[in-house]
Amino acid sequence: MLATPGVSAADAAANPYERGPAPTQSSIEALRGPYAVSETSVSSLAASGFGGGTIYYPTSTSDGTFGAVVISPGFTAYQSSIAWLGPRLASQGFVVFTIDTLTTLDQPDSRGRQLLAALDHLTQRSSVRGRVDTSRLGVMGHSMGGGGSLEAAKSRPSLKAAIPLTGWNTDKTWPELRTPTLVIGADGDTVAPVASHSEPFYESLPGSLDKAYLELNGATHFTPNTSNTTIAKYSISWLKRFIDDDTRYEQFLCPLPRPSLTIEEYRGSCPLGN
Repeated sequence: MLATPGVSAADAAANPYERGPAPTQSSIEALRGPYAVSETSVSSLAASGFGGGTIYYPTSTSDGTFGAVVISPGFTAYQSSIAWLGPRLASQGFVVFTIDTLTTLDQPDSRGRQLLAALDHLTQRSSVRGRVDTSRLGVMGHSMGGGGSLEAAKSRPSLKAAIPLTGWNTDKTWPELRTPTLVIGADGDTVAPVASHSEPFYESLPGSLDKAYLELNGATHFTPNTSNTTIAKYSISWLKRFIDDDTRYEQFLCPLPRPSLTIEEYRGSCPLGN
């Protein structure tokens, strides 16, 4: 059951970006959040600088605008490989754009530029641009798309959140990032092993940055390509905390989650938002 306590006028005034009822462990683990979701396709012919995609968004307009996140697939992959994240995140109160890249062989630097091009399309030209708060944007990506999410955050420090999912990049150090970043790796990843990718990415982020490292237990490089509750719950919490500045979700990030059947390791900076 979703908790639905009333929000006081004082709370609403303190954070006008909060969307949806107060979260619970079950609400962030649910396959769908409180918002009904609609979707619209963007043809590759209508896209400039990326390969088109699908926009998922809360159907209702009664809550005003929403933060947005663009998600890139990985090497040789299409948007279908990360499509499960679209409705799952959108139903929690985000506009979500899962994209195809210009070619399936594009490298992380190219995917980073394409993520930003897709954000620009979403906020400036898409049919749902009026639903998006252009000051509250984030990026995610799988594999080379995850490496691309780091590239995008490096190029556009105004981004509020970045989440590389079993990310791959030849650049291992990211001291210049100013975007709160959740690095998600997998203990059984043989394509982008955490020792040479996700862990160095995380360790190189500035000590002053809001950052976290989640290593999935019993997972592989391709775990992010299918519906996964652990990825979803911490991604939702991260996006809510930093795109929406919604401190109601901090409880799921601090104190740091303990190792479990699904979590091999979790590191992070607590308290958040300092």
